[in-house]
Amino acid sequence: MRRDRALREAADARGRLAEDRAVAALQAEGWTVLGRRQRTPAGELDLVAEREGLLAFVEVKARATLRDAAFALRPMQQARLLAAAEAWMAAHPGHGAAGVRFDLLVVDAAGRTRRIADAFRQE
Repeated sequence: MRRDRALREAADARGRLAEDRAVAALQAEGWTVLGRRQRTPAGELDLVAEREGLLAFVEVKARATLRDAAFALRPMQQARLLAAAEAWMAAHPGHGAAGVRFDLLVVDAAGRTRRIADAFRQE
C-alpha cells in the first residue's frame, strides 16, 4: 500500500514539474495562463491559456522522449478533454473570441518542451 502511494506521489510530482515547464513555455510565447488543473464535471484540464482572444486547452504529457509524449494522447482522452472544455467554457463565458483549440505540450526527460498547436479537433 505504501509503495503504491509513493508511486502516485512521484508521478504527481513529475506531472507538476512538467506543467511548470509547460506554463513557462506558454508564457514565453505571450500566452496568459487562466488556469491549471481545472476540474470540471467532465474531467480535468491541465492548462487553460489565452492569447489575443484565442483560447487554448493544453494537455501536458511528459515521457522519456518528445516522440513518446506526442503519442500519449489517446482518442478516449481527447473525448474527455472536449467534454471538459465545454464545461469550462460554460462556466467561464467571454473567453475565446478569436477561436478555441486544443494543444498538446510535450515534455521529455531532459525538460525540453514542444507544443503541438491544434493537436486535435472535435469531429
